[in-house]
Amino acid sequence: MDGNSAGAKPIDILLVEDNPADARLTREAFVDSKMVNALHHVQNGDEAMAFLRREPPYEDACRPDVVLLDLNMPGTDGRGVLAQIKADDKLKTIPVVILTTSEADEDILKSYELHANCYVTKPVDFDKFVTIVQSIEDFWVSVVRLPPVRKLSS
Repeated sequence: MDGNSAGAKPIDILLVEDNPADARLTREAFVDSKMVNALHHVQNGDEAMAFLRREPPYEDACRPDVVLLDLNMPGTDGRGVLAQIKADDKLKTIPVVILTTSEADEDILKSYELHANCYVTKPVDFDKFVTIVQSIEDFWVSVVRLPPVRKLSS
């Protein structure tokens, strides 16, 4: 067995997170979960879009199955990244999970208006944070069926 629940196939996850501590905690939570998934990390919205569009230096980047997106980042913030993903025919089917510290109703509403697939508030407590990240991973790996990559005619 590959280590994933119910034999689910490993997935590629793109973490867009500017806070090094939160990125490290997320990575540790994935390691602790014992699921065999690839976690790719970029530190801001501009890097995220370059990764998703396979622009330098990410020409060899995979197409992630799920994006974990922080909202509050310097430069292009999470809202801007979400809007660009959902407006792009090649990217819009990638599920985007907002993973942020913001509990503001306006951020939640705006994220769903921009077609976020779900909105999760990061808890401050380490153990709760790990539980949340593992729940996200388990849900997107073992419960839902992810969309296949659609070939677009040029």
